[in-house]
Amino acid sequence: MKVKLSTYAKMNDISIRTAWRRIKNNELKITRSLTNRVFVELEELKNDYVVTYARVSSSQNKKNLETQSKRLNDFCSANGWVIKEEIKEIASGLNDDRKKLEKLFLNKKITKVVIEHKDRLTRFGFNYLKKLWNVEIVVINEALNDKDDLMSDFVSIITSFTARLYGKRRNKRKTEKIIKELNDSK
Repeated sequence: MKVKLSTYAKMNDISIRTAWRRIKNNELKITRSLTNRVFVELEELKNDYVVTYARVSSSQNKKNLETQSKRLNDFCSANGWVIKEEIKEIASGLNDDRKKLEKLFLNKKITKVVIEHKDRLTRFGFNYLKKLWNVEIVVINEALNDKDDLMSDFVSIITSFTARLYGKRRNKRKTEKIIKELNDSK
């Protein structure tokens, strides 16, 4: 079945420009009529609702967030998957109050989520998440063996405690600064 490019764009809630970009990236199979009108081949389309999720811990890594997102897009493109949403978030993997991740969990249309590493989605409890969330989670760079997985968990634990320790030190310095300012103002 073929549909006009504008119809395809409306069906997928995207702009014509986005549809043209998908054509340019070979994500859509098209045919042209004798009058050069563009038609999208619907048989070639998958019903997957693919979402990429990229995350970094701090705004200092914003450049890495963009390159991570690009790698996810390239991976999806290479597999012929049409990306419906790209989610980029700056938040700690230990933070359980990530607004964009919550929105991702609540979106019932999603069938596939693509991430670069398990810890981009969550530092702990990934297997529970994979079993309870009715979505295919594709991890591009999975640990190849148990030793790598164990080391990754160990690093996550150390990172977690270090972040908490430095956070407490930072709070202590802020408190000391406020006390000093109050004493100086007397």
